[in-house]
Amino acid sequence: MEHTEKISKDQFEPAIIDSKKSEEISKPSLNFWQDGWLRLRKNKGAVISLVVIILLTILALIGPMISNYEFDRQKTAHANLPPRIPVLENISWLPFDGMRTLNNGTQVNVYEQKDIEDYYWFGTDNLGRDQFSRVWKGTQISLYIAFLAAAIDMIIGVAFGVISGYFGGRIDTFMQRIIEILSGIPNLVVVILMILILEPGIISITIALTITGWVSMARVVRAQVLKLKGQEFVMASRTLGASHSKIMFKHLIPNLAGVIIINTMFTIPNAIFFEAFLSFIGLGLQEPLASLGTLIDAGFKTMRAFPYQMLIPAVVISVIMIAFNMIADGVRDALDPKMRD
Repeated sequence: MEHTEKISKDQFEPAIIDSKKSEEISKPSLNFWQDGWLRLRKNKGAVISLVVIILLTILALIGPMISNYEFDRQKTAHANLPPRIPVLENISWLPFDGMRTLNNGTQVNVYEQKDIEDYYWFGTDNLGRDQFSRVWKGTQISLYIAFLAAAIDMIIGVAFGVISGYFGGRIDTFMQRIIEILSGIPNLVVVILMILILEPGIISITIALTITGWVSMARVVRAQVLKLKGQEFVMASRTLGASHSKIMFKHLIPNLAGVIIINTMFTIPNAIFFEAFLSFIGLGLQEPLASLGTLIDAGFKTMRAFPYQMLIPAVVISVIMIAFNMIADGVRDALDPKMRD
């Protein structure tokens, strides 16, 4: 028996379409930076790296103050002590119990052997200086040099690249010859010569890193300016009588912000590595100042007997390098999705 269902005439009425609602935006509109932040938050590696960098920066600032010892205080009676941390010293499988393995394989508690009641969380060096204070003081100096060099590179590179690309012609040709001359000289040679002329220190290393560090930024900015200066909004500004400085600062540089930030983020880990390399070969900071490079250099000389003196600063600088590179990759993907592989 067939079942028939009656359909009311109301169901055949035409739908009422409101033309105003068809143009409504269901989601809030986002500007360039808000959209970039949303993309960056989806990159878990970049977010974790950002948290790590923030924590390391905080430790670099307050770490020397947490310890009860100055980073340059010498006490030869406490020389070459292994790491020892309260509470953690009771956990046998952690290397923070103050124990040292002798050549014959036996383990001894150096603190009890020397009747020392102090706690040195990262141990001490050959002069009895607290490694915890020195590691975080070295991290502070390394980050300071890297951020200062990156900021100077950004300022010089952006100014040079914008002027060269915007004006073009003979000005561009002359400025590009300067870049080619600087690029033709090995960076390491320039840095070593500058440090030999100046006294080794934070200022001399920063100047040495700045001499050729801005070249890559200038090239990238110039290429982007050459592409943007022919766009309609720049031509409209010229037609309306805008000055050259107004066009550069109001139209070109804001549109280059993403590229500038990305290149600056990649410059920071390179500067940290280069400063550590200079310190490792003896051209960096001098005693009693410390950077991660000088700590690794000092620990390398006693690596077989006291491996912790090199291992701890090496781990810190490795974490910083990896974190900054992951943040730079995340920022690049967030601000310029076209650059993704």
